Amino acid sequence: MCFFFFNGKYLERTPPEEWLDTKFLPYGSAEENLTSMLFGPNFISSKLYNLCSPQDVALVNMLLRPSSLLLPDLSNKSPFSEEGFGSLKRVYIVCPEDKAIPVDFQRWLVGTIGVDQVKEIEDADHMAMLSKPQELCQCLLEIISQYYA
Repeated sequence: MCFFFFNGKYLERTPPEEWLDTKFLPYGSAEENLTSMLFGPNFISSKLYNLCSPQDVALVNMLLRPSSLLLPDLSNKSPFSEEGFGSLKRVYIVCPEDKAIPVDFQRWLVGTIGVDQVKEIEDADHMAMLSKPQELCQCLLEIISQYYA
């Protein structure tokens, strides 16, 4: 349910002009009222992969496919239970150079959903696995050793 909550709030708080050349298109039957999202090249290079290599950005643009917003799918699911998901330690990794999910929204999310620890990867963009892979790996290893070793 966290993703549904996040996605809904994020869409509410993001003005249309922030989506740049992203396309939102209907799909499925008229009764379903489903919407797909396709990131545009400008959104990809300036918001999602802003600190990644030009080669990574080119590859993303070649492999890009439309995606569901998932809101209708997730709205029909029951919330996570405290016995299951709620029993796990939660760590949020802040990526300060993320232009798709601004730091103020990341910090609001941390305060809203509740986490056990906040870590930060300096100079990481939305795709930390590409912009700061070594730092992300180190951060994940620290989390695993602290909570799950």
